[in-house]
Amino acid sequence: MRSRMVNSPWMYAFGMLAMMIPSQAFNSFYSYYYVEKLGLAIGLATLARTIYLIWDAVNQPLAGYFSDRTNTRFGRRKPWIWGAIPLFMLTFIMVFAVPGGLPEYGLFTWFLVSLILYEAAATILWVNYGALFPELYRGDALRSKASAIQQGYQIVAILIGSAVTPILYEAMGFGKMSIVYAILFAIFMLLCMRYTQEDPDTLKTPSMKLKEAFAATLQNKPFWVFNFSNSFAQTVNGLLSSMIPFYAKYVLHIPEVQVTYLLASIFVSVIPLVGVWYWIIRRMDPVKAWRISLLAYALSVIPLWFGSNLLGGILAGVVAGFGLAGFLVTPPVVSSLIIDQDFESTGKRREGVYTAVSGFITRSSGLISALAFLIVGYIFGYESGDNPGDNPELTFRYLISIIPLLLLLVSFVLSFFVKLAKKHVE
Repeated sequence: MRSRMVNSPWMYAFGMLAMMIPSQAFNSFYSYYYVEKLGLAIGLATLARTIYLIWDAVNQPLAGYFSDRTNTRFGRRKPWIWGAIPLFMLTFIMVFAVPGGLPEYGLFTWFLVSLILYEAAATILWVNYGALFPELYRGDALRSKASAIQQGYQIVAILIGSAVTPILYEAMGFGKMSIVYAILFAIFMLLCMRYTQEDPDTLKTPSMKLKEAFAATLQNKPFWVFNFSNSFAQTVNGLLSSMIPFYAKYVLHIPEVQVTYLLASIFVSVIPLVGVWYWIIRRMDPVKAWRISLLAYALSVIPLWFGSNLLGGILAGVVAGFGLAGFLVTPPVVSSLIIDQDFESTGKRREGVYTAVSGFITRSSGLISALAFLIVGYIFGYESGDNPGDNPELTFRYLISIIPLLLLLVSFVLSFFVKLAKKHVE
């Protein structure tokens, strides 16, 4: 029985469930918590994100490089994941367990330090977990299936991290909510690791030195264009998640308790839509399916502009869910094709470096999101929950719809520059 479960896509996907529950809660509510609830100015919040990005530029690629060069009887990736599990739990709790009575610069310092520590632990987890995907699953059909299952779990995690979080922090506060999610993370991540076994043959493939590994990565044009395109779309994921609490308050004018209904309607609808996109990607070139998903995502955020109450927000959110589902399913398959193409040309596997550099590019979307928040807030006068300006409604209509539409159109245009040899997509 256990042998059938080892490396099963269903068991591997528990890692996605584990990491995405706290990650989604973080992405959706850290801005709302620090800016709206604690009163941190968005300028200071943006500064913290900028400092983090500089740090992330260093730790992301190094995490991938050291992962690729690790060689133990337990594998290359799993030892790093085991070590990062308790660190991730502690730093996630630190983000939301803010001591009371801090002055603004004390609050900024706590936010910055906790953010850097949390993202360092998260980097180790995401790089090593992501590097396992192309190693464990080979071939377009198996990868499409594994990706669909993984993204199905991710939607469940997003639903929990988004819709359940307001219930928890209303009932017990942000600090205790973070402890609950840290425990859930540990349970699901340990279950994933219990049934994940690395391929010993991957340890036999030659590794590259640091300069050689990154030089080869820099020369891979499809990789760079693909990830830059994805970074704009990933910004939209972050914007939608983090702006929905503001959207609910200032645009839909609904109480906090109803934010759960709004978020649940969006992400529950995504679960069956993942199946629709799995059906689509199985029947066409994965690059084309990814490109179509970007266009669908762009069109799907337009109705969010017209929301004015809970029902309107729910209907617009369900439409946005169709585009979101496509973007969740298609990129992992295209990314794995690019990594396979690199292995064929170099004879060396560098999943860790590729996953790390990819993660850095796409996670730079956090800075784009923060800058969009700062610029639009400045234009319309929004500074914080204590000083929302004269027209916070228009501020968050732009941030939930117009800015995402423009970013996704840029992503869609860039996608036409991703060219893969036909033999890699058949």
